[in-house]
Amino acid sequence: MTEEILARLPHRPPFLFVDSICGRGENAIHTAVTFAPGWPVFSGHYPGQPIVPGVILCEAIFQSGALLIGELTAEAPDGSLPGLPVVARIFAAKFKRQVLPGDRLDIEIKLMERLASAWLMKGSGRVLGKVAVQVEFSCTFKS
Repeated sequence: MTEEILARLPHRPPFLFVDSICGRGENAIHTAVTFAPGWPVFSGHYPGQPIVPGVILCEAIFQSGALLIGELTAEAPDGSLPGLPVVARIFAAKFKRQVLPGDRLDIEIKLMERLASAWLMKGSGRVLGKVAVQVEFSCTFKS
């Protein structure tokens, strides 16, 4: 996890699900997270057959979206976000395959449109190049 991520997001372990920023493009960002095999959630989801909860996959995408917004907005001198990033709406979520302990989730976020204070985005998470999750959502900042 980089200092840049910690500076841009208010999330902290154990609820920070972005390990690295891998690339940037115009209105896009590529991030990644690896789910450690010893993560305590795996002992209950599910015993003997652990998988990363879908809600956590979505949260990793949402956090990556907040990083993208931070890149596209005028930042405060200290590098912080212009407010608390919050998900305003989830339009669609599709789960294509399981994400297992030790898997690295590569996340791609694209800004589709900005309407006033709402940022409409599309995100996907891939494991070894195969789509595991896709979600469309909107974010805004709470002051």
